[in-house]
Amino acid sequence: MIIVVGGSAASGKTTLARALAERLKYKHISAGSIMREMAAERNQSLIDFSKYAEKHPKIDVEIDKRQKKLARGNCVVDGRLSAYFIKSDFNVWLTAPVVVRARRIKNRDKFKTLDDAVEHIKRREASEKKRYKKIYGINYPDLSIYDLVLNTAKFDVNATVDVVAKAVEKLRK
Repeated sequence: MIIVVGGSAASGKTTLARALAERLKYKHISAGSIMREMAAERNQSLIDFSKYAEKHPKIDVEIDKRQKKLARGNCVVDGRLSAYFIKSDFNVWLTAPVVVRARRIKNRDKFKTLDDAVEHIKRREASEKKRYKKIYGINYPDLSIYDLVLNTAKFDVNATVDVVAKAVEKLRK
């Protein structure tokens, strides 16, 4: 079974996907990790790499290609657009208000202020929205392809995993 977890920046995609994969004993594949690795390979920040990717569509295509190649067997895949190009059995979208998401990344990504983190998320999402439209013709975020949409501001990680795991259990029956 292939489960895809998409969502807004800092909505908890990777956290949920990692925990869900662990609970189900599935492999975990992360588009964000692939993108961060590629940015690090070029000694660029994620924002700078995202801007670079706006002018170089081959970057997104390469991330998607790598992710699609890895998405085999029982796995949980996390990525904002993964549900659009991976043949999956169940698609989940995570969201949360931008301030909640900014609180989550403030310390992790070492932003000086919450406002800096909010601005970072807004710039990153604007960059991604532009790229997704140009490269794939996707109006991000079009949630119509998702089977379950969760506001992660309402649930902690364990509760989110419980909800998604229960849905997967019902689907498998």
